[in-house]
Amino acid sequence: MNEKIKQSCLVLGIGNSGRQDDGLGWEFLHLLEQQNLSHVVCEYRFQLQIEDAELLNSFHDVIFVDASRTHYDNGFYWEIAKPSNQYSFSTHSLKPETILFLSENLYNHRPNSYILGIEGYEWELYNGISKKANGNLKKAYNFLLNEIFIPWHLYQKE
Repeated sequence: MNEKIKQSCLVLGIGNSGRQDDGLGWEFLHLLEQQNLSHVVCEYRFQLQIEDAELLNSFHDVIFVDASRTHYDNGFYWEIAKPSNQYSFSTHSLKPETILFLSENLYNHRPNSYILGIEGYEWELYNGISKKANGNLKKAYNFLLNEIFIPWHLYQKE
């Protein structure tokens, strides 16, 4: 495996830009792509698929970014994602933890994985996120860029 790819960070933006705040994951990727971070690969998803377990095999770090209906004091949450074999009857709602479980069990690879959930408010058929969700998006983006990516990039240079 290419060592550069192995050390890269995959950011999976999950959502649907045609359903208002459900598009927060994609909007996050749009912002991130403007930074031209050499160690970051962005991928857009409407939903996670079983096949995404294979994609994780090429990365050292993975971040899942998605909209959330849950209220958070600062508008977003950041947590470590751990593999779980919990899944629903339908494969239309696979969780990041399930994809990690599959990656570990099928490919013997467990990347460092995190979930960035951004609080949303509006979910109707409409292109564009709400003003309040946009504020949460900016907070989450600044957190990831300044608290995670910049220190991570400096650490990789040592």
